[in-house]
Formats: sequence, C-alpha cells, structure tokens
Amino acid sequence: MFLLKTPEVRDAEVFTRLPDEFRRTGVRSAWADANRGGEPVDSFLEAPVFDADGMLYVADIPFGRVFRIDPQGRWSLVAEYDGEPNGMKFLDAHTLVVADYRNGLMRIDVRSGQVTPLLERRNSERFKGPNDLCFDRGGNLYFTDQGQTGLHDPTGRVFRLRRNGQLDLLLDNVPSPNGLVLSADERVLFVAVTRANQVWRVPLQADGSVSKVSAFFTSYGPSGPDGLAMDEQGRLVVANPGLGLAWVLNPRAEPVLVLRSPAGASLTNVAFGGPGRRSLFCTESTTGCVLHAEMDAAGLPVASGA
Repeated sequence: MFLLKTPEVRDAEVFTRLPDEFRRTGVRSAWADANRGGEPVDSFLEAPVFDADGMLYVADIPFGRVFRIDPQGRWSLVAEYDGEPNGMKFLDAHTLVVADYRNGLMRIDVRSGQVTPLLERRNSERFKGPNDLCFDRGGNLYFTDQGQTGLHDPTGRVFRLRRNGQLDLLLDNVPSPNGLVLSADERVLFVAVTRANQVWRVPLQADGSVSKVSAFFTSYGPSGPDGLAMDEQGRLVVANPGLGLAWVLNPRAEPVLVLRSPAGASLTNVAFGGPGRRSLFCTESTTGCVLHAEMDAAGLPVASGA
C-alpha cells in the first residue's frame, strides 16, 4: 500500500508592505467592482518579477501601477497608466512585457515609465482579458486570456506569440486560465485553471501544437491556483489565493511543502529571487504585502524575450 507523506507546513514572512502613501484608500475602481464584488480595495498586488540587478517589480491591477522594490524593501513608482496590469516578464534588460486585462499586451520602459502597446488585438478583435505570461528560451511568449471565464463559460484561451510575430491559439476551452510556467526542458506548459481549481499539464509538440492535455493537480476552496513558478528540482510552486497558501509540488504533483501566508488570505503569485534565487517571494493582495520564504532549492532562471 502506497501512502503519501504529510507535507511540511510553515509560515512565510512579511518582507515588505505597500507604503501608506501609495494606497488608494476609499477609491472605487471598475476592476474591483467586477472582480472583488464591489469591495473597495486600496491596491491589489500581482506579478512579482526580478530584474538582473535584484530589483523586484510588482503590479497593482486596479490602479494601473507598476512598482519597483529594492532589496531593502523600499518602494518606488515606475509607471502609472490607464490600464489593469497583471502578469509581467522582462523582454530585455529595461523593458517589461505586461499582460494587461484591459489593453492586451503592453510594454513598459522601467527607466522612463513609458507605456506602449505590443499586441492589443487579434484579427481586429479585443482579447477577453490577458492575465499572465512567460517566455521560452527562444523568445516566444506564452500568455493566458482569462477575462470573466469560468465553469459557466469555459472559453478562456492560451496563446503563443512567436518571435516572428505569428500568434498561435493553443487552447480555447479553459475555465479561467491564469498563471503559467514552462518545465525546465520546455516540453510542457503548466497552466493554472483557477475556477476549475486545477493546474493543467499541456505537452508541447514538435510541430508547435499541443496534445493530451491533462489535469496535473487539483486543489480546493473558493478560488483556485493563480501564479506559478518552477524550481531546479522540477517542483512546481502554486499560489492559491483562496486558501492563502503556496503549494510546492514534486513532479508527481504531490505536495512536499505548504507555505502559509501570515498576512491575509489572497496569495496571488510567486517568484524566486535573492542570492542564488533561493528565496520565494509572494504577493499577498488583500493586505498589500510581499512575503518571502527561504527554500531548499533554487528557482529556475526566468527567460526573457531578448
């Protein structure tokens, strides 16, 4: 008889919190009206990503802002614009590509704060609402188009924007596609499917198609998997905002570590950083905090579009 081992459970720690000067207390937003049941929010943090100098960038979705956080936890505003930025990855040393729920794919120059469009529409049609993205080592960009899809409307999409500009539709039947990450050999794409409370495993074929997509992991609770990251041992880290947890799953999808949020219960996304990429940083969105935890394995290097 095979028995699963009980995973280690421990608390993450608060690394830093959004300063009061940046909080939009009492300000109503269209994003919160649609996605937080009209509950006022002073921020909603997402999309942690590090640059080559160890600076951490996070997005504030409802107020169209991107912040930079230095290794000491000090915040500065990089950009503020008429959009709803979510997932972010570096295109090159100074340019972020942003999955913007309202506008499509955008570019942000982190030196000047200038925001320009990268891909606003597909065949003249707007996207449902891009959510997250990642690059492969060849510079191809994978992104999810979530919108308001869910079990009632399983039409969320996953796209690949090739380096030559070709846009491939990989999946169009996903009930709320969210975070995504590639395996180390880039032969498998993992996609968080929030409203199905699952992570899907998407094999990438040599001809660019996908085949035999399966449910790799199933969670529980009011809101399912969100941001994803991968470590050098092939373990998948899954942010679960409905539970305030980050799951660390071995290659058989067995939880080996569960990190709990000590501040709020909306742990939305994760990224490896710090010396040797051995610290996991997590956005906790209801309290406007960034959490961190020391890990026993380094995160995979995050590819850029360069």
